Amino acid sequence: MISVLLADDQPLLRRGFRMILEAEDGVTVTGEAGDGAEAVELARRVRPDVVLMDIRMPGTNGIEATRRITAAEPGVRVLVLTTFDLDEYAFGALQAGASGFLLKDVRPHELVAAVRTVASGDAVVSPRVTRRLLEEYARQLPVADADRADGYPQLASLTEREREVLAVVAQGLSNTEIAASLFVSETTVKSHVGRILAKLGLRDRVQIVVLAYESGLVRPGRSKS
Repeated sequence: MISVLLADDQPLLRRGFRMILEAEDGVTVTGEAGDGAEAVELARRVRPDVVLMDIRMPGTNGIEATRRITAAEPGVRVLVLTTFDLDEYAFGALQAGASGFLLKDVRPHELVAAVRTVASGDAVVSPRVTRRLLEEYARQLPVADADRADGYPQLASLTEREREVLAVVAQGLSNTEIAASLFVSETTVKSHVGRILAKLGLRDRVQIVVLAYESGLVRPGRSKS
């Protein structure tokens, strides 16, 4: 059974999400929070598998709540919600440890699939939304690519093939798409991704994407540096 905590300041949205999720086998909503501080407290008490987190809430916002939850409860995954296709706050949520994000107008089956994906330990990396957000962030970085790369010495531990896989993961490709583009099996892709996560000390694919852009390994409009 996948347990979900809903954090949103709009009761009607919480009710809608609850109805969608609890209509599915194997999913239950264990609590609801109307702001970030309440979400942090409930996450500590009930330890859900997934927190469905709104970004813009009064008081403690979704970014700070995500940071506190992921720091205190490593087993709890956060899936953030945003109203806008390119929300300036969404990247902060990813940096804070979120495992992906969704638009609030997401279709019911997409919401359920995202919750199941995040609960399984993977991340939701949407090429349509995540990559656009990260590329916008990368354009605003004030330092040169060379300086950015120097700040990530752990990248030197990656093999050439692993760096190649990291670059295509940063484009939002699924394992199936990566396998096709690199002419390898999905099992091989999963092995590469697992080694990348272990070597870089990262939790999931979203953190791979964030590091790729922050380090300059991937740049806006290009697959890799």
